[in-house]
Amino acid sequence: MSDTDDFMTRYLANITKQYESSRFPAECEPGERETTKVACRDGVELTVDIYKPAVPGPWPTIVVRCPYPQQVEQWKLHGDQLNRRGYALVCQWCRGTYTSGGVWEPNVNERNDGADLLAWCEEQEWIDVIGLWGTSYLSLTCWTVADITTPKVASICANHYGTDRFSSAYQKGAFRCDVLTAWAMQNAGHPVSADYLESARHLPQMTVDEDMWGGRLDWYRDWISHPQGDDSYWDEGFWGLLKQIPSRVKVPMFIHEGWFDHHLGSALTGYESLNDDVKRHSWLRIGCWNHYFLNPLEGLEPEHLDATEVPAALEWFDLTLKRRQTPERKVEYYEVGDDSWHTADSWPLPAGDTGTVGLYLAADGHLVTEAPKEPASAEYDYDPTDPVMTRGGEALLTTMDEIGARIQPEANWRDDVITFESEPLDHDLHIQGGISVELYVSSSAPDTAFTAKLMCVDPDGTARNYRTSITTIGLDAPDAAPYVPGETRRVTIDMWDICWKVPAGSRIRCDISSSDFPQYAVHTNHAGLWSEQTDTQVAHQTIHMGADRPSAIMLPVRG
Repeated sequence: MSDTDDFMTRYLANITKQYESSRFPAECEPGERETTKVACRDGVELTVDIYKPAVPGPWPTIVVRCPYPQQVEQWKLHGDQLNRRGYALVCQWCRGTYTSGGVWEPNVNERNDGADLLAWCEEQEWIDVIGLWGTSYLSLTCWTVADITTPKVASICANHYGTDRFSSAYQKGAFRCDVLTAWAMQNAGHPVSADYLESARHLPQMTVDEDMWGGRLDWYRDWISHPQGDDSYWDEGFWGLLKQIPSRVKVPMFIHEGWFDHHLGSALTGYESLNDDVKRHSWLRIGCWNHYFLNPLEGLEPEHLDATEVPAALEWFDLTLKRRQTPERKVEYYEVGDDSWHTADSWPLPAGDTGTVGLYLAADGHLVTEAPKEPASAEYDYDPTDPVMTRGGEALLTTMDEIGARIQPEANWRDDVITFESEPLDHDLHIQGGISVELYVSSSAPDTAFTAKLMCVDPDGTARNYRTSITTIGLDAPDAAPYVPGETRRVTIDMWDICWKVPAGSRIRCDISSSDFPQYAVHTNHAGLWSEQTDTQVAHQTIHMGADRPSAIMLPVRG
């Protein structure tokens, strides 16, 4: 059995366990699967698999749209289990995938094709009321019709996706290649046998499709051509439409996310952008898991992690479809390190509910609570041909063994990794919100990157990362002037939100470097569009500390 087959076997077994351990037991027998074709407005016919309970209808019906042929068995399983709980399931295969007609082009057809499926569902007498459901790309297909739902649609459960595509693609000029380069290879519309890591490091990245993948992918070239969030590309066309949809959503939404899911930033933006009427009746739940709802904490098995997808979805659909109730706003989130769940009226928490603690970088490698009065610096050379390989992170999809909070190497484990560490904490520190690392830096290169990895060091010395991020000098700020080598510049490494308790007796550790591959594309140390770079150069990097250059970690804390 291949590793892929073994993973899928375990994944399907986990789904079955989630259904059986939920508080919604089987109540009837499943029927036989039916398959039909539904015509789109342009005449293209898409395959639809239908699962109906073996009891008289009409039934509350879950509708999903899927582009992944490898998930056929998964949706057969969902169909069987949903039928047993009194739901019908409609699973449509996206244009150009599996046995559906048309040509596969990611994203752009999903709005019209989804609208056409909902119009067809409105005409089916066996469909009583509809809930849209999906995870990852299947969640995208929910979002694309969330503002044009038909009368039978009562609610949406959207897992692990958001509406700000830029934040899922870039972090201050650094491309999330472990998410999107790998996804492009896997969904090119033709088999790609090239090595993924070699593909991600190919120069120039702009021609990797023709050079290594067997054909031009214009949509991938578009993604890697627009590294700035204020580029009109992200506000026009499909991505511009997607960004606008939350303000126009018509039905209650359940947005289900994980602290170590690569869509977290985008999903939180989508939730925050919901119009007030819908947000009053929507749920947000953020747990400690990765994109696959798996435990991301290496060596730890918290009792209350509840890293599951199905039970929460069943609760949502029981309320909105079976009981036909309008939900009341609910925000739930898991506190990493405390193994506890919390509720709130909003996310993020109001400014008055949190404060800020600064930890300053000191010349002796310590993190201290007051900025050193004397200036100091730390230096290293960054060679793009020998990047720091990712060990743990949240903006990962393909390098599965590194997703999450992983046990880290010792401090200063490479010459180009500079470690700063606090004294043991004398009290619990409850971090809640977005962490930032403010650095004063200079470089010998005309452009370069700086990374930060924030960790908890247990009393026994075990260190695990909980947040990582990156910035580039050239795109650290939207209005940043071209960088002049040798100039000292203040940059800010922004990290995604988290709720995290660092317990008393532990230390906070921060590693600073200039690469984190493949979580982020390797920076060549050249200025200009990253995807057109054809070679690399070594950069001499300096981190400035103390006096009028107080590099620091800014922690949002709950009292």
